[in-house]
Amino acid sequence: MSSLLNELGTIFQAIASLDWFDISDALNSDAAYLFGAIVVLVGGYVFMLALRSIPFLDKYFERTVLVGTYLTIATVIFVEVIRRFVFQVQAPWSTTLPPYLFLVMAWAGCAYNTKLRSHLSFSELRLKLPRKGQLACLFLDAVLWLGFSLIVIVTSLKQTANSGANFQILLGTDNVMQWWFYAVVPFSWLILCARIMENLAEDIERYRNDEPLIQLSAIGGD
Repeated sequence: MSSLLNELGTIFQAIASLDWFDISDALNSDAAYLFGAIVVLVGGYVFMLALRSIPFLDKYFERTVLVGTYLTIATVIFVEVIRRFVFQVQAPWSTTLPPYLFLVMAWAGCAYNTKLRSHLSFSELRLKLPRKGQLACLFLDAVLWLGFSLIVIVTSLKQTANSGANFQILLGTDNVMQWWFYAVVPFSWLILCARIMENLAEDIERYRNDEPLIQLSAIGGD
């Protein structure tokens, strides 16, 4: 146990040093998932409070990222296709940037659908359960999502640190680092954690107020 705490302290020290080599080495220790659990619980709670305190961000943050990245991807592809086949020129980064922007869009969309509760949840089946059974299913959802978040955040942080330590540059550019895009993954999953905690708090409040727990939802339904 003491060695695990020492490794956890090493991770915090490495992050404070802002040295990618130290961070990458520290995250390869056994304490990485303990650190990830702290990030998931504390980070998710902090983001939840931040989103609640700024209603504009709470309502529009994910959808703004989604629309912005989608339009950027579409614009880059459209313009570069015209330039390539009409003017016989093409920006060297035009084929490497869109996949990374899609990475941003995909995980922002995951967080957004979590907010809307539009992920697969077998709502019709849950509606037939008693209220305590419905609440238990909602708690199970939260636990599973937070567990998935822990795995994704830890592994993506390792990938981000490894990319930074190896000075990986986006192909076709001179100074755009790949870790900038990889870092979006743990950030997006922290937003997702915030939405999970937010939904769970709403579920508990609904249970106490004897309101319906299971709600049928659709993408774009807010």
